[in-house]
Amino acid sequence: MQEIKVLDGGFSTQLATHVGDIIDGDPLWTAKFLVTNPEAVIATHLDFLKAGADIILTNTYQTSIDSFSKYMNLTKEESLNLFCKAVNYAKEAVSLYKKSIENGKCVPNSNPLIVGSVGPYGACLHDASEYTGKYCSTLSREILMDWHRPRITKLIDSGITMLAIETIPCKLEAEALVQLLKEFPNIKAWMSFSCRSDSKSIADGSNFQDVAIHCYKKALPGQIVAVGTNCIAPQHVSSLLKGINENPNQEFIPLVVYPNSGEKYTVENGWKKNEEGYSLHQFIHEWLDLGVRYIGGCCRTGAMDVQKIREEVVAWKNK
Repeated sequence: MQEIKVLDGGFSTQLATHVGDIIDGDPLWTAKFLVTNPEAVIATHLDFLKAGADIILTNTYQTSIDSFSKYMNLTKEESLNLFCKAVNYAKEAVSLYKKSIENGKCVPNSNPLIVGSVGPYGACLHDASEYTGKYCSTLSREILMDWHRPRITKLIDSGITMLAIETIPCKLEAEALVQLLKEFPNIKAWMSFSCRSDSKSIADGSNFQDVAIHCYKKALPGQIVAVGTNCIAPQHVSSLLKGINENPNQEFIPLVVYPNSGEKYTVENGWKKNEEGYSLHQFIHEWLDLGVRYIGGCCRTGAMDVQKIREEVVAWKNK
């Protein structure tokens, strides 16, 4: 059986424990702290590592040339260099974590992996369109590829060997990214989609399983290591995944899941408290049974959630 990897949690949620600032309302979101408070970025990565994450994602989800030019008056070169800095901050956290092992502290993973976060075009529009995909109706595949290419190139040039292509809301952008990945044949990636909570569709209305399986099979052989969903309420995950790996005569497709806490977000009001009482931890065994091999948390989940996820993964393995 393929090894199960525990991912980190919501970067902004854990970062807030170090900076105390309002992060969600900022158009650069956590990316601004690459410039203003790199120590907090490193500390946040380290929190997740100590909690048991096998994989940490770079703080580059909402990083773009356009955004840094607009909101911080940086040049194109300065903006691209922030991708390199983001990778270096993650590397520094790993180095600090490994020193804690040398000092004899009990830690669950001695060789964590740094994965480059690649958010959708919509994340940088700061209008929550990563949850609708509405921008895809006005953009071409070529425009989306050209927009993503320098970001991915810089992450790879900085030493990244795996990408987290995440919160993708529309079929067009997913297909553009699969095509773009072929320009980097030595790079692995997972692709997770922004999905509707009340259906089996991604945000633009396309069928989730059709798009996810299509992308998995259209990529270079072995290039996409998993497909799945992130930043969705945990109680809606299983209905999206059921059926993908039910037929033992068909190829097993590894799945990736990192839901949010179940709270709802709007640009106007921010996060609204979860009133339904669901916890992502209660579904972990069910997701693993469905073929999830990469599992973590997204918005409103922190280091404590990662620790609980790891405990549940260990319990599932020992059943």
